[in-house]
Amino acid sequence: MAGVSSRDAGTLEPASHAVTRGRRARPPAILWAPAALVGAAMALPLVYLIIRGLGGGAEFWELLFRVRTLEILLRSALLVGAVTAASLAIAAPLAWLTVRTDLPFRRTWAVLTSLPLVIPSYIGAFLAIAALGPRGMLQQGLEGIFGVERLPEIYGFPGAMIVLTLLSYPYVLLPCRAALSRMDPSLEEASKSLGYGAWHTFRRITLPLMRPAMGSGALLVALYTLSDFGAVSLMRYETFTWAIYLQYESAFDRTLAAGLSLALVVFAVGILLMEYATRGRGGYHRSSSGSARPPAPLRLGRWKWPALGFCGAVVALAMALPMAILAYWVARGVLAGESVPNLWSATANSLYVSLAAAAAALLAALPVAILAARFPGKTASLLERASHIGFALPGIAVALALVFFGSQFATGLYQTVALLIFAYVVLFLPAGVGVLRASLLQISPRLEEAARSLGRGALGAMGTITLPLLSPGLLAGGALVFLLTMKELPATLILGPIGFKSLATSIWSTSSEAFFAQAASHALTLILVSSAPMAFIMMRERRLEG
Repeated sequence: MAGVSSRDAGTLEPASHAVTRGRRARPPAILWAPAALVGAAMALPLVYLIIRGLGGGAEFWELLFRVRTLEILLRSALLVGAVTAASLAIAAPLAWLTVRTDLPFRRTWAVLTSLPLVIPSYIGAFLAIAALGPRGMLQQGLEGIFGVERLPEIYGFPGAMIVLTLLSYPYVLLPCRAALSRMDPSLEEASKSLGYGAWHTFRRITLPLMRPAMGSGALLVALYTLSDFGAVSLMRYETFTWAIYLQYESAFDRTLAAGLSLALVVFAVGILLMEYATRGRGGYHRSSSGSARPPAPLRLGRWKWPALGFCGAVVALAMALPMAILAYWVARGVLAGESVPNLWSATANSLYVSLAAAAAALLAALPVAILAARFPGKTASLLERASHIGFALPGIAVALALVFFGSQFATGLYQTVALLIFAYVVLFLPAGVGVLRASLLQISPRLEEAARSLGRGALGAMGTITLPLLSPGLLAGGALVFLLTMKELPATLILGPIGFKSLATSIWSTSSEAFFAQAASHALTLILVSSAPMAFIMMRERRLEG
């Protein structure tokens, strides 16, 4: 049996039904109009940055071509490449183990391995320094037992890479899990029936079919790493975002900060073009009738214990260690007489805006993803690429852009929750677009064509055929946006209405005032509340498998 690849047209047909009988079909207005509106909305921060940057005149162009700017570019590129590669190496095996094997407690592992996504990067980096730093908790324990006086420093590139990898690999894990749950198992079964082993089947069949999900997840990891400030600042590794924040908050120079942000946009566009160039042109669904049944779990046999060890090591480093440190700070603060804060108001605010942002982002992502998957072309590709720009920008740049437009052109929305939710959509729309596009590529367009041939209209076919089959992707995309919104800090601080407090802003304010027990209480609540959507997805998977 030939392996499935992006160039394989024998067993898989092109994902799009837009090309029929040699002609490219035009997308209906009901898709085109909202997708164009979404693209225009995503361009708002970029317009603001261009206005600010070009207002700097010659100083703006001098800044872009400094040697220092090139050095920052190379540092950022090195970190982006390393974190993306490491995240793929962790997430792809985790997705396969928790979906396709008989791994013990695999649904529990699926939830636990997804939760690092909710930990803010500045909290993750601070906890890593507290635990593994030269004078951290590990060194203090080793000093009492073995006399170790100082551990090697984790500052710089190694620390930033480790922290960002442990916090961002779920960007790849969630889309890959959604892709594996939708994958037709008959292709893998055919490979095995022809005598190929599990590894060969995974390498030649499963892995290529996961390619769209891995690509969309890797793109999110790359853009998230590019836009991160918390981890790189605490780990003292200078990237674009650190330089931008210094200009905004230290030099109070928004013009130069806008210039650096535009350079960051150019870098992000380069990443987007690279991802687009590496996409396969083949499809990822069967051209014949497939199977809706779940696959039989693969028996790990003697590999069960190494698999458990791998999952346990990832969870221990990414979740158990941070949770243990946070719990220790809470206990120490309570014993020292520090008061436990009232968590209800901040929790309710976080849940409200996160659920609203997830719903709004999915509504905005759906027409863009359908155009990209079903009607590929230059315009659809441009709209899809444009939707990712906000994710690469620091939250403060997007927030200040919306402050400018809100105060100048939409005064009724200024300082409202609606503008805050819009900012979340601008920042996190790619999480929905990438997952939905990868899921749509696995749904045969012939099913929609059959529904239309039986009298269903375009909307009817979409509602009765595509959306139910797309539900794993919708849940995964919504969960990503929800988790990202729960921990977003700069946009919430700047755009939130007066008196509005979320769990993320409460963590920031209490930790800034050295109330570590209160900050840890809010952080633990953030993690526990954010586990709810993951548990819901796992329960739904159990019902579907039943």
